Amino acid sequence: MSAECSSYLNADKVLVSGFSCPRTGGDARAVYCCGFQDVKYCCDDPHSFFPYEHSYMWWLSVGALVGLSIAAVVLFAFIITVCVLCYLFISTKPRSKLDTGLSLQMTGELLQTHIVSCRGKAFC
Repeated sequence: MSAECSSYLNADKVLVSGFSCPRTGGDARAVYCCGFQDVKYCCDDPHSFFPYEHSYMWWLSVGALVGLSIAAVVLFAFIITVCVLCYLFISTKPRSKLDTGLSLQMTGELLQTHIVSCRGKAFC
């Protein structure tokens, strides 16, 4: 089995003459014409010929880079916003605990008074 790669103009607009696949001295499995309209070569995958110029793929790459850059900036802005909000939340909390007005522990005198007043009672 062999395939014919037709003549084409490369990226420098130089005419490259057609050739047969597999090429002499090349891989015997590379029986298909692959590549783009402006870059052709022999390969072993029958679905590797793309009917547009190689520079088209470059624009896809630039588009992907622009999209990823925008996504990175948005993610960075989100992380900075979360950090600032956390800092503001922590820094605006009161430093000391609020006084509820209730004493949860009895001091020594109050405890003695309480014990004396509770003698002889079932519940105090």
